[in-house]
Amino acid sequence: MDQIQSFAERYLVNLHIPSINIPDVVEILIISFLVYNIMVWIKNTRAWSLLRGVIVILAFIVLAYLFNMTTILWIVKNVFSIAVIAIIVVLQPELRKALEELGRKNLFSSFIKLDSHGAYGLFSDRTIKEITKACVEMGRVRTGALIVVRQKDDLSEYKQTGIDVDGIVTSQLLINIFEKNTPLHDGAVIIEGDRVASATCYLPLSDNMRLSKELGTRHRAAVGMSDVNDSMTVIVSEETGLISVAYNGVLARGLNAEELESQLTTIQNKPVEEEKKRKLWKGKVSKNEKVDN
Repeated sequence: MDQIQSFAERYLVNLHIPSINIPDVVEILIISFLVYNIMVWIKNTRAWSLLRGVIVILAFIVLAYLFNMTTILWIVKNVFSIAVIAIIVVLQPELRKALEELGRKNLFSSFIKLDSHGAYGLFSDRTIKEITKACVEMGRVRTGALIVVRQKDDLSEYKQTGIDVDGIVTSQLLINIFEKNTPLHDGAVIIEGDRVASATCYLPLSDNMRLSKELGTRHRAAVGMSDVNDSMTVIVSEETGLISVAYNGVLARGLNAEELESQLTTIQNKPVEEEKKRKLWKGKVSKNEKVDN
C-alpha cells in the first residue's frame, strides 16, 4: 500500500493535463480528416506499394540503430534528403491528380453560390435527348463515338487539339461527325452547354491497370478524361454497339437510353426550383392523360 501511495505522489500528483479549448478540438478534427484522406489516397494509388516498401526499409533502419550499425546509419543520414525528392518524382502523377481533385472540390458551395447556370442548368433537356438519340442510333449501326460533356472544369487544352465546330447539339450533327470515313470522325467531340464546341479532339489515356483488357482506346481515353476533370464522357463501341459512360474515373457499361439520360441529368446542375416545377408539370400531364382516357 505504501508503494502505491509513493508511486501516486511521485507521478500522479505532478501529472499535468493540459486544458482543451474549442480551437484544439477543431485542430484535432482537421488533422484527423487530413490523415484519413491521405491514407485513402495512398490506398487507391501506387503509393500503397511504395509505402509498404518504405516500411520494410524503416524496419531495417530500426534494426541498424538497435545494433549500432554505424555504416548503415551514415548512409541513411546522407541519402534521406535525396530519397524524399525521389519519392516526390515517382509519385508525381498521383500527387498531381490529388491536387486537381482538391481544386475541383468546392468547399464553400453549400454556403456561397459562386456561379449560375440559367433556368435549365449547364445544358437543356433537349440537349440530353439529342445526345441520347444520337448514341442509340450510332449503337444500332455500330458507329464508334466519343462525346465529352463539359461540367465546370475548363476543357480549352483539349479543344485546342481538335477542330472548332460551334454548332447546336442535334442528333443529326453528332451522327454526321462520327460517320466513318468523314474528316471529323476520328477523335472526341466536346460539348459545352447546348453547343458542339470541337471535334477530333485528343484525350489523355488512362493508366488504370484495373480496366478490362478488352477495352479499346475509346474507353481508356474516356476514363482518362474523367480522371483529370469533372466532365462526363459518353462512349459508343464500334465493336459491340454498347453505350458506356465514364465519370469520376468510373466506367458504366451497357446503358440503355433511359439510363444514359439519367446519367447526363446528374451533371446538368438544374436549379432545384426548376426541377420541382418540371416534375409537377409531368405529374399534371400524366393525370390529365389518365382522365382523358
